[in-house]
Amino acid sequence: MKNNMDIDIDSIKIGVVGAGSWGTAIANHLGLKGFKVDLWVFEKEVKDQIEKYRENKIFLPGFTLSSNIFPSNDLSSVASDKDLLIIVVPSHLMRETVSRITGIVSKNTIILSASKGIENKTHLTMSGVLKEALPEISDDKIAVISGPSFAKEVANKVPTLVTVASKDKNVAEFVQHVFSTLYFRVYTTDDLIGVELGGSVKNVIAIAAGIIDGLCFGLNTRAALITRGLTEIRRLGLKMGANANTFAGLAGIGDLILTCTGDLSRNHTVGKKIGEGKKLNEILSEMRMVAEGVKTAKSIYNLSRKIGVEMPICQEIYHILYNDVSPEEAARRLMSRDLKREIDE
Repeated sequence: MKNNMDIDIDSIKIGVVGAGSWGTAIANHLGLKGFKVDLWVFEKEVKDQIEKYRENKIFLPGFTLSSNIFPSNDLSSVASDKDLLIIVVPSHLMRETVSRITGIVSKNTIILSASKGIENKTHLTMSGVLKEALPEISDDKIAVISGPSFAKEVANKVPTLVTVASKDKNVAEFVQHVFSTLYFRVYTTDDLIGVELGGSVKNVIAIAAGIIDGLCFGLNTRAALITRGLTEIRRLGLKMGANANTFAGLAGIGDLILTCTGDLSRNHTVGKKIGEGKKLNEILSEMRMVAEGVKTAKSIYNLSRKIGVEMPICQEIYHILYNDVSPEEAARRLMSRDLKREIDE
């Protein structure tokens, strides 16, 4: 693998905030590459497991973690004096978590969001939340990473491709070279909003795909759902200033296909159980990890209505999740909408 940027593994200080499956997989990926990684862990039991067994038995069981990972329950120590700080907490906890490190994180630290979601109250993407919660960090120090990347497969060193976005080309390329290995390839872009919207809205579409599978509607329906779901993501992205080409890339159609078809997708799992007749509260009570699409569905519903973007699939998923509309009724309403041209003008 060619590397045109000098990366001194021994001198770069990295912190990862969040030890769910994805945060742990990221920390392990970088640790195996040789970086020393401080990992903030919310749960004391998880910290103790990693220290004692080198395993996150709750969120990423079955994988021996790198000895270069140093778990801690002290958020301030993990966040301070870092060259790169990677935030991997559920989107609804992003503001609360990063607000705790304002004044602690250095203004020279690159802040990388690996979380996918849109905040309910403000309708901000995670980079927008970071800008508000960490006013000392300039826009060009904020980056996001997204793409088709299940944590377990990254931990298994399955060849994986993602995209990192930043307004600053040098920041994007720095993250690119930090992460890249022979089994983890990273592309760059300056389209933060496009990458974030692709990574967020696809979780809502994945719930819809799961519902289709739970209802046993078939492969025709799922393929159509993914296609029209991408149309809705692109529609919203263009309204919010994204580059249309982003949605044909890894953070767009790539992540959408993975999340709508992969058995490891928590959002697809939630949808499938709804399609099989279970209630949302019952499903969520059985899950330890977060299905981001459940909360993002509310954000997308309100945001799309606020800015006048037509997103019928996302809106029906909102009604299924929050207004107790049956999946069958939602499908009937989608199929009986006014007939129209396929491609938006």
